[in-house]
Amino acid sequence: MALLEMKNISKQYSGNPVLKNVDLVIEEGEIHGLIGENGAGKSTLMNILFGMPVIHSTGGHEGTMLINGEPFVPTEPTDAMNAGIGMVHQEFMLIPGFTITENVKLNRENTFASPLSRVFGKRLENLDRKTMVADTKEALNKLHMDIDEFVKIEGLPVGYMQFVEIAREIDKRNLRLLILDEPTAVLTESEAEKFLEVIKSLSEMGIAILFITHRLEEIKSISDRITVLRDGEMVLTQNTDEVTTLDMARAMVGRSIELSVEDRRDLSEHPLHMEITDLYVDMPGERVRGINLEIKKGEILGIGGLAGQGKIGVANGIMGLYPTKGKITKDGVEMKLNDPRGMLRNNVTFLSEDRKGMGLLLDDSIEYNIAYTALEVKNRFLKRVLFSDFVDNKAITENAEQMIKDLDIRCTSGKQHTRRLSGGNQQKVCIAKALTFGPDILLISEPTRGIDIGAKKLVMDTLVRLNREEGMTIVITSSELAELRQISDRIAIISDGKLHAILEPDAPDELFGLAMAGDVMSEVTS
Repeated sequence: MALLEMKNISKQYSGNPVLKNVDLVIEEGEIHGLIGENGAGKSTLMNILFGMPVIHSTGGHEGTMLINGEPFVPTEPTDAMNAGIGMVHQEFMLIPGFTITENVKLNRENTFASPLSRVFGKRLENLDRKTMVADTKEALNKLHMDIDEFVKIEGLPVGYMQFVEIAREIDKRNLRLLILDEPTAVLTESEAEKFLEVIKSLSEMGIAILFITHRLEEIKSISDRITVLRDGEMVLTQNTDEVTTLDMARAMVGRSIELSVEDRRDLSEHPLHMEITDLYVDMPGERVRGINLEIKKGEILGIGGLAGQGKIGVANGIMGLYPTKGKITKDGVEMKLNDPRGMLRNNVTFLSEDRKGMGLLLDDSIEYNIAYTALEVKNRFLKRVLFSDFVDNKAITENAEQMIKDLDIRCTSGKQHTRRLSGGNQQKVCIAKALTFGPDILLISEPTRGIDIGAKKLVMDTLVRLNREEGMTIVITSSELAELRQISDRIAIISDGKLHAILEPDAPDELFGLAMAGDVMSEVTS
């Protein structure tokens, strides 16, 4: 008897079908991969399983669900949790001001009786902080996460936040099915490898795993079976050892997909576009400790390294989003530090790794999100009427329509609020915003986080086109080394907050590994 059966699941939003008779079966202890392009219906299927309010408020769904052969009709997320289903969402659901322990134990705090609780009831019991800390530490240890459980979430690198989300689910004693939505998207390759080992051990304990990811190699290496969704329909369910990653990609997108490696260029004679001297950045979890780096005009410079080693801090420091000291010059002119608007005025823009926290106005339209930085800093999308400037809404709409087409943003229209988009499509809106700004230098962190393989190629091709055809200098920070090696002219590896190597993209794998471990110094590689 299967642990979970979802039969003939269908769902419409405003008359538009987003799921069409989807079946999903998960056995106890099975690792089941669920893949599909952004907008394929994966999130909607999970919302149905969890009884999310967005499903009930939009007319419910068709089809049936069974857990251990018994009907399962969740009316709210608590019903799923009580049934032993846990989920780690792609977008974090943590309270920044709380510690790791407080987040892991939220709404499940351990307590003990107090004199007041004996009279007035359980609500006045005391928190059993010792047990809470011990439970949290046990969950973190299962994830091989060496971090103080008293640290606050605010300021942690996104990779650490992901582990905390997972630790919270692991801590639940009745957990039978754990749903992981892009769990490794914010992890480096080495961290992801360790994480997959943890998932295998959970499966061996009898916990079923529904693994949602765009990393097909991970699905191939860890899952027992896969289900592929395309345009709201189930197009493939098969044992993983019977399909190749190419089969999966073709099923996802309905066409053949390959990511090409760009032709290598010699940029040694190109002039400097930006020079970074003795840069220190006080970004919690990603501190930079005295980096010197030269960025050539018209190059694509990759920045890589393990999580928490400072690679994310470089771009954040250049933009002045965290306290920074040192010296930054652009075209020979020294830039004012800790001045984000000043950097924008000097035609340097940044696409943050934290698209919801810093990248988007979630309750505004797609078209306004795309336009607002160019509007605010460059006075684009304005028209003069007599002696006053007014926002040219028609121009904003036309620009958004073009970006939606070029980046294949899955939405109802440019008027739709960005909050209603899937994570991958939100990322595309961030990219559209950066492209609309039209900078000389584009700093872009984790550009393909949460984006499917088809959209990833589109995004990477777009960056290459902007670089080759428009001469834009691009600094791309990524946890995926393969991504950096695909399009970068050079790759700078950051370890312990310092620059440890600048490598050619086709340098041997062992050099990259040593550099990430901090064992290769920049003076012996170039």
